[in-house]
Amino acid sequence: MAKLKLRGNHLIAIGFPQNQAISIAMEDMKKYYKRESNERVLAMLKHVLAEPEKFKGHGIFGRTAEVLLDAKKTEARKLNTTRAPYTIFGENGIDASAKEQLYTALKLPVSKAGALMPDGHGGYGLPIGSVLATENAVIPYGVGVDIGCRMCLSIFDIDTSYLEGHKDKYVGILKNHTRFGMTEVHSSPADHEIFERKEFSTIPIIKNLKDKAWKQLGSSGGGNHFVEFGQVTIAGHDRVLGLPAGNYVGVLSHSGSRGLGASIAKEYTNRAMKQTPLPREAKHLAWLGLNTHDGQEYWLAMNLAGDYASACHHDIHRRIAKAMGARPLAMVENHHNFAWKEVVNGQELIVHRKGATPAGKDVLGIIPGSMASPGFIVKGRGNVASLSSASHGAGRLMSRSSAKQQITGSELKKVLAHHGVTLLGAGLDEAPMAYKDIYKVMAQQTELVDVLGTFTPKIVRMHKG
Repeated sequence: MAKLKLRGNHLIAIGFPQNQAISIAMEDMKKYYKRESNERVLAMLKHVLAEPEKFKGHGIFGRTAEVLLDAKKTEARKLNTTRAPYTIFGENGIDASAKEQLYTALKLPVSKAGALMPDGHGGYGLPIGSVLATENAVIPYGVGVDIGCRMCLSIFDIDTSYLEGHKDKYVGILKNHTRFGMTEVHSSPADHEIFERKEFSTIPIIKNLKDKAWKQLGSSGGGNHFVEFGQVTIAGHDRVLGLPAGNYVGVLSHSGSRGLGASIAKEYTNRAMKQTPLPREAKHLAWLGLNTHDGQEYWLAMNLAGDYASACHHDIHRRIAKAMGARPLAMVENHHNFAWKEVVNGQELIVHRKGATPAGKDVLGIIPGSMASPGFIVKGRGNVASLSSASHGAGRLMSRSSAKQQITGSELKKVLAHHGVTLLGAGLDEAPMAYKDIYKVMAQQTELVDVLGTFTPKIVRMHKG
């Protein structure tokens, strides 16, 4: 069987300009044609070189064609000396590293506005809890690795006393119908219309991930991802939520796009770092122009990953509802780690929300606390200063490593017993003490959301860390 042995001088010999076109062509050829002969691959590349305009938008040759048509040397971009306008909510409770990360992002040439939510803390690229609006550019690491990670709450008309009186039943449902981590999957994954999407056949990297995505459908990641039963309390009737005041049984899940999203993030972050190299402190903020092949391809891939994450949640909730023998009265779903096209100050911009959620006028959401504190069902107020955003949770008070060092198993058991919470799985890094006080976080974003109700966890399942 033939094996590609392509070198840069082979491309120079057929007329390739000595610029980024060579490295991109070699990278893609070795990825997609590694079992072909040099002769066949070079013959294809000659066609691209002769008529690059015909290959714009092509799944494999599109990037090479684009660089050939715009044969410019890639140079390191400089940051602006001043920051784009921004607002920080709950500034006193946010560590300096998170603010510095936001300040760096605000100096990108493409940045137009930013905000930091009260759950903010340091991350990679953009800080967790941040919002950044850019012009005609998307930052893969500004979206994050777990693309489209989200909260999903199903509300059932079931007496909440059942959670204690029939605890074994609900514990069994979580054990038997949820899957977590890298290796757990359902023995019979469900089919879903998401797999009919054209991106699975037109974008090479997505095509190679389809089987893995199918196997992982309806499963949750590790870390802070969970599925839990709890008590929903609705304070009063709201026309948007549409439920009368009262107590209900709720199922709340938190997870994202699994291996599909992680692979997309890695691939396009690498491409962005090659195309828009930045100073060291900003290197993970490299962007892709939306008028480029890679920018358009990433946009499609990101949206697919977000929809896949939603499909995973719906599959989780479908399985649980079937096991319960009940249908939900309502479902509330909101996501973070995503980018949206939105109008900001009269201009269409790309709004990245890294660990922050949409809170436009009357947009519903759920903001969780910890396994021993309530989450809040909210309705957005469309605050311009926050770019119509709110926090995605309480936010971490301790890093994972610090939590493991400072919190003991006996302390965790005591806190859970005090709050009447049954825990299945999870490590010390997810202990309630590792998170900020959700009541303080909510008090710092009264301008951003209105509270409609609460979700109090009672039976929690997470990946065994």
